[in-house]
Formats: sequence, C-alpha cells, structure tokens
Amino acid sequence: MQTIGLIGGMSWESSAAYYKDLNLGVEKQLGGYSSAKTVMTSVDFAEVTRLGEQEDWDGVATILAAAAQGVERAGADFLLLCTTTFHRVAEQVEAAVGIPLLHLADVVAEDCKKNRVQKVALVGTTFAMSRTFFTDRIASHGLEVTVPGEETHDVVNSVIYDELVHGKVLDPSRRKVVEVIDGLWESGVDGVILGCTELELLVEQADVEVPLFPCTTLHVAAALDRALS
Repeated sequence: MQTIGLIGGMSWESSAAYYKDLNLGVEKQLGGYSSAKTVMTSVDFAEVTRLGEQEDWDGVATILAAAAQGVERAGADFLLLCTTTFHRVAEQVEAAVGIPLLHLADVVAEDCKKNRVQKVALVGTTFAMSRTFFTDRIASHGLEVTVPGEETHDVVNSVIYDELVHGKVLDPSRRKVVEVIDGLWESGVDGVILGCTELELLVEQADVEVPLFPCTTLHVAAALDRALS
C-alpha cells in the first residue's frame, strides 16, 4: 500500500471527510483492521483565505508548497490537495515536490467521460465559479464546462463559508442549492460537479435528478485506486 499525502485545513471539515472516507475505503477493500496509510498536514484556513482574497496567490503557493514538502519528507508517495478553490496554485505545489500530485480536475473529468457526460456545470465557491483555473483544466479533457449565473454565486458561497465550513448543515440552504442545481439541469447540462467538498455534506444524488459528480468522493476513490494498485 502506498502512503497518501494530504494537504488539508481548507476547511478542516473537508479534511475530516477525506480522512474518514479514505479509511472507510481501505477497510472495505481489504477488510479486517486495515486502514489507510496517510500523512496529513493542515494549514490555517484563515491565513490562506485572507491571502486569496488579497490576490496574493504567490503567498498561498508558498504556504502550500512548504506543506507539500513536509508531507513528502514524511514519506508520502503521492499528494492530494483537499480543496477545490486552492487548486488555483496546484501547479506551483506540484513543482515544489518530487512526488506526483493527483489533480482533482483531472479525476473529475475522467469520471465524467467514463459516464459519457459531455456538458457539465461546476457549482462551488464564488472564486472557483468566477475564475477559469479549474473549469479550463476540466475542459482540456474535451468536455464542455459551464457555471451557474452570477446571480446565484453569492447564495452558494454564503452557504459554504457561513455554514458548511463550520459544520452547519441546514435544510433551507439545501433547498437553495438544489434550486441552483435544478436550474442547471433545466438549462441542458448532462451533469453537475459538486466542486466544493463541503457541498457533499449538504446535497446528495437523491436530492436532484441531474447526475452529480462529487469531487471529494471521486478524489478519494482515485487515491485509493492508486494507493492499493
């Protein structure tokens, strides 16, 4: 079994989901007392969020690259960024280490293609939806990628940052996000990417008709395939 390196803390709710799901996955596949071999480092979410809001992405990259180097020194065989938004600096992080980074956008795109989905929509933080660093990477796999209208961005962003990152999962907010997803389905997309780990705490496939592609679930599955191959 390979050792999975995790850069977490963005938010800690996201990191907890990654750690739990990786261990449940190993237990399911190997049985007994088996658990995942992991090395995790957790950064200060407030610090990297502040730098991002200031557009100091070199500062964010410096912090996450140093975290990645620590994970590498601790024995990780490959690396996961436990976040979507901060994949903005994924290339700089990967360049700072000698181990591969399992890029979330590549994982999601491959699953969309496997399920013969051609046109997908990304729902996530305002930053992830309004910039192209993540959608362009998905589109590079030959997919058509869209996002919800700008009028919905603040609604989704508020649910993520004001509630979900603090562990608050509220039914009224679920209805708001489902309404956004339903609107995308009606617009003609073939699938919707839950492009923020915390959104998986709120919305499940049973809540909507359109096929969902949950980033964390897919990232974890790809990491398990690699670690156990």
